Amino acid sequence: MADDNNPVFQIQRIYLKDLSLEQPNSPQILLEQGQPQVEINLGLGAGPIGDGVYEVTVTATVTTKVNDKVLFLVEAKQGGIFEIRNIPEDQLQPIIGIACPGIIYPYLRAIVSDVCTRAGFPPVLLSEVNFQAMFEAQQAQQAQAAAGNGSDGSGAVNTLN
Repeated sequence: MADDNNPVFQIQRIYLKDLSLEQPNSPQILLEQGQPQVEINLGLGAGPIGDGVYEVTVTATVTTKVNDKVLFLVEAKQGGIFEIRNIPEDQLQPIIGIACPGIIYPYLRAIVSDVCTRAGFPPVLLSEVNFQAMFEAQQAQQAQAAAGNGSDGSGAVNTLN
Protein backbone atom coordinates (compact mmCIF):
# COMPACT_ATOMS: atom_id res chain seq x y z
CA MET A 1 0.00 0.00 0.00
CA ALA A 2 3.02 2.33 0.02
CA ASP A 3 2.36 2.93 -3.69
CA ASP A 4 -0.83 4.81 -2.81
CA ASN A 5 1.24 7.83 -1.74
CA ASN A 6 3.40 8.00 -4.87
CA PRO A 7 2.95 11.14 -6.97
CA VAL A 8 0.74 10.62 -10.01
CA PHE A 9 0.62 12.76 -13.16
CA GLN A 10 -1.19 11.15 -16.08
CA ILE A 11 -2.89 12.43 -19.19
CA GLN A 12 -6.36 10.91 -19.29
CA ARG A 13 -7.50 12.55 -22.52
CA ILE A 14 -6.68 15.39 -24.91
CA TYR A 15 -9.66 16.67 -26.91
CA LEU A 16 -11.03 19.53 -28.97
CA LYS A 17 -13.63 21.20 -26.75
CA ASP A 18 -14.83 23.98 -29.05
CA LEU A 19 -14.12 25.24 -32.56
CA SER A 20 -15.59 28.15 -34.48
CA LEU A 21 -14.78 29.71 -37.85
CA GLU A 22 -16.51 32.84 -39.05
CA GLN A 23 -16.13 34.73 -42.33
CA PRO A 24 -18.66 37.53 -41.77
CA ASN A 25 -17.71 39.62 -44.80
CA SER A 26 -17.35 36.86 -47.40
CA PRO A 27 -17.40 36.73 -50.34
CA GLN A 28 -16.86 40.49 -50.95
CA ILE A 29 -13.82 40.80 -48.68
CA LEU A 30 -12.07 38.02 -50.56
CA LEU A 31 -11.74 40.42 -53.51
CA GLU A 32 -10.15 43.23 -51.48
CA GLN A 33 -6.46 43.93 -51.76
CA GLY A 34 -4.34 44.63 -48.74
CA GLN A 35 -2.04 43.10 -46.19
CA PRO A 36 -4.03 41.18 -43.57
CA GLN A 37 -3.51 42.06 -39.91
CA VAL A 38 -3.62 39.12 -37.53
CA GLU A 39 -4.47 39.44 -33.84
CA ILE A 40 -4.05 36.41 -31.58
CA ASN A 41 -5.35 36.11 -28.01
CA LEU A 42 -4.72 33.15 -25.74
CA GLY A 43 -6.63 32.13 -22.65
CA LEU A 44 -6.14 29.42 -20.05
CA GLY A 45 -8.72 27.70 -17.92
CA ALA A 46 -8.44 24.99 -15.29
CA GLY A 47 -10.58 23.36 -12.68
CA PRO A 48 -11.16 20.15 -10.79
CA ILE A 49 -13.66 17.70 -12.27
CA GLY A 50 -13.19 14.93 -9.75
CA ASP A 51 -10.97 13.78 -6.92
CA GLY A 52 -7.44 14.34 -8.22
CA VAL A 53 -8.71 14.88 -11.77
CA TYR A 54 -8.47 18.27 -13.51
CA GLU A 55 -9.59 19.73 -16.80
CA VAL A 56 -7.20 22.25 -18.34
CA THR A 57 -8.09 24.25 -21.45
CA VAL A 58 -6.16 26.55 -23.77
CA THR A 59 -8.17 28.85 -26.03
CA ALA A 60 -6.86 30.72 -29.07
CA THR A 61 -8.84 33.47 -30.75
CA VAL A 62 -7.41 34.52 -34.11
CA THR A 63 -8.91 37.59 -35.77
CA THR A 64 -7.65 38.46 -39.26
CA LYS A 65 -8.64 41.76 -40.84
CA VAL A 66 -8.10 43.43 -44.21
CA ASN A 67 -8.66 47.20 -44.32
CA ASP A 68 -10.30 47.07 -40.85
CA LYS A 69 -12.88 44.49 -41.99
CA VAL A 70 -12.86 40.98 -40.54
CA LEU A 71 -11.58 38.48 -43.09
CA PHE A 72 -11.97 35.53 -40.75
CA LEU A 73 -12.14 34.72 -37.08
CA VAL A 74 -11.14 31.37 -35.60
CA GLU A 75 -11.72 30.41 -31.99
CA ALA A 76 -10.49 27.04 -30.82
CA LYS A 77 -10.47 25.56 -27.32
CA GLN A 78 -8.31 22.51 -26.72
CA GLY A 79 -8.87 20.61 -23.52
CA GLY A 80 -7.11 17.98 -21.51
CA ILE A 81 -8.06 15.83 -18.56
CA PHE A 82 -5.21 15.11 -16.19
CA GLU A 83 -4.96 12.90 -13.15
CA ILE A 84 -2.79 14.64 -10.57
CA ARG A 85 -2.50 13.03 -7.15
CA ASN A 86 -0.17 13.12 -4.15
CA ILE A 87 1.52 16.30 -5.32
CA PRO A 88 2.39 18.94 -2.71
CA GLU A 89 -0.01 21.89 -2.88
CA ASP A 90 2.80 24.34 -3.72
CA GLN A 91 3.62 22.25 -6.82
CA LEU A 92 0.04 21.58 -7.95
CA GLN A 93 -0.71 25.04 -9.39
CA PRO A 94 2.53 25.19 -11.45
CA ILE A 95 1.73 21.76 -12.90
CA ILE A 96 -1.80 22.87 -13.82
CA GLY A 97 -0.67 26.30 -15.06
CA ILE A 98 2.56 25.39 -16.85
CA ALA A 99 2.96 21.66 -17.60
CA CYS A 100 -0.62 20.89 -18.64
CA PRO A 101 -1.02 23.84 -21.05
CA GLY A 102 2.39 22.96 -22.51
CA ILE A 103 1.07 19.49 -23.33
CA ILE A 104 -2.20 20.77 -24.81
CA TYR A 105 -0.86 23.73 -26.82
CA PRO A 106 0.75 21.81 -29.73
CA TYR A 107 -2.64 20.24 -30.49
CA LEU A 108 -4.24 23.68 -30.49
CA ARG A 109 -1.57 25.05 -32.84
CA ALA A 110 -2.20 22.25 -35.31
CA ILE A 111 -5.97 22.73 -35.23
CA VAL A 112 -5.80 26.50 -35.81
CA SER A 113 -3.41 26.03 -38.72
CA ASP A 114 -5.54 23.26 -40.23
CA VAL A 115 -8.82 25.20 -39.93
CA CYS A 116 -7.33 28.26 -41.63
CA THR A 117 -6.00 26.12 -44.48
CA ARG A 118 -9.29 24.27 -44.92
CA ALA A 119 -11.11 27.62 -45.01
CA GLY A 120 -9.00 28.61 -48.01
CA PHE A 121 -6.53 30.90 -46.25
CA PRO A 122 -2.81 30.58 -45.57
CA PRO A 123 -2.19 28.75 -42.28
CA VAL A 124 -1.89 30.84 -39.14
CA LEU A 125 1.04 29.49 -37.19
CA LEU A 126 0.71 30.21 -33.50
CA SER A 127 4.11 30.97 -32.01
CA GLU A 128 5.57 29.10 -29.08
CA VAL A 129 4.34 30.25 -25.68
CA ASN A 130 6.29 30.43 -22.45
CA PHE A 131 3.61 29.18 -20.07
CA GLN A 132 6.00 29.54 -17.13
CA ALA A 133 6.32 33.29 -17.77
CA MET A 134 2.52 33.58 -18.17
CA PHE A 135 1.99 31.68 -14.91
CA GLU A 136 4.52 33.79 -13.01
CA ALA A 137 2.96 37.01 -14.32
CA GLN A 138 -0.49 35.81 -13.25
CA GLN A 139 0.80 34.89 -9.79
CA ALA A 140 2.44 38.31 -9.41
CA GLN A 141 -0.77 40.00 -10.53
CA GLN A 142 -2.85 38.00 -8.06
CA ALA A 143 -0.41 38.78 -5.25
CA GLN A 144 -0.61 42.48 -6.10
CA ALA A 145 -4.42 42.37 -6.19
CA ALA A 146 -4.53 40.49 -2.87
CA ALA A 147 -2.34 43.16 -1.32
CA GLY A 148 -4.78 45.79 -2.60
CA ASN A 149 -1.93 47.42 -4.40
CA GLY A 150 -3.35 48.59 -7.75
CA SER A 151 -0.30 50.61 -8.79
CA ASP A 152 -1.83 51.83 -12.06
CA GLY A 153 -5.00 52.95 -10.34
CA SER A 154 -7.21 51.30 -12.96
CA GLY A 155 -8.30 48.38 -10.83
CA ALA A 156 -8.09 46.13 -13.89
CA VAL A 157 -6.95 42.58 -13.32
CA ASN A 158 -6.00 40.44 -16.29
CA THR A 159 -6.90 36.78 -15.74
CA LEU A 160 -6.01 33.69 -17.72
CA ASN A 161 -9.42 32.07 -17.36
